[in-house]
Amino acid sequence: MYDITSIYQAKSVDDAIEALQRDPQAIVIAGGTDVLIKIREGKDAGCSLVSIHELKEELEGVALAPNGDVEIGPLTTFRGCTFSDVIRGTVPVLGEAADMAGGPQLRAAGTLGGNLCNGITSADTASTQMAFGAVLRVKGPKGEREIPIDQWYKGVGKVALEPGELLVKIVIPKDHYEGWSGHYIKYAMRNAMDIATLGVSCLVKLSADKARVDSLRLAFGVAGPVPFRCLETEKAMAGLPIGEAIEKIGAAALAEVNPRDSWRASKAFRLQLVEELSGRALAEAARKGGAKV
Repeated sequence: MYDITSIYQAKSVDDAIEALQRDPQAIVIAGGTDVLIKIREGKDAGCSLVSIHELKEELEGVALAPNGDVEIGPLTTFRGCTFSDVIRGTVPVLGEAADMAGGPQLRAAGTLGGNLCNGITSADTASTQMAFGAVLRVKGPKGEREIPIDQWYKGVGKVALEPGELLVKIVIPKDHYEGWSGHYIKYAMRNAMDIATLGVSCLVKLSADKARVDSLRLAFGVAGPVPFRCLETEKAMAGLPIGEAIEKIGAAALAEVNPRDSWRASKAFRLQLVEELSGRALAEAARKGGAKV
């Protein structure tokens, strides 16, 4: 059973914002793959909802802006992301990460915006969007503003949205993806339809001869309370031969992560995953970029 007090179907983004102003306690629902589960479990029982599910003309789809930025509507489903020609041609690793979320039914309903707005560290696309340095465009009663993704997460389940605000666009700037190749690894106890025990996304820009790391980005999910990048590790890997970087990246990352014990896995096991999967992710990202590894 779903204990819902009321549900308002927004007619536009502005209408949704007005509805949230009228009822500041209302919860935004899109695909519902997270919200409905929380209601069913009793965590948000008795809530009122503002649905943006039908605002597809304003909030769905992937486009390449004239300046080369990738613009993703927050109502774009995981499946829509994976099969987008724009995503495949610019940031394919994001589509690959989206294809690892849940099962086919969830990927057809769940949205990229919801994957960010739930504020959960295990969100499958979050670490890759963190690695790309996505910019999140939100709109509210005071107008629009942009939030770099490294300022988005405020704690477990908490994000930088202010009362009455909606996420209206996810932007990956051209200079954040051009020349980069990447790979995402999700470790879970099952091969499908499971929450990540650990997620790691690695992007690499290779030297002209494809033999060295020019620049590197390494982001994790479930290695801390929110998705985050290992900035010191990224600096340490710059300039190293690919083989050496693959050998050293895992140990370097251990100094920056802070996983916890949970019923899914122990902290010690997650630390082992961090060390092992970092090198694997870098090796595959470099191979995609043309390196011989």
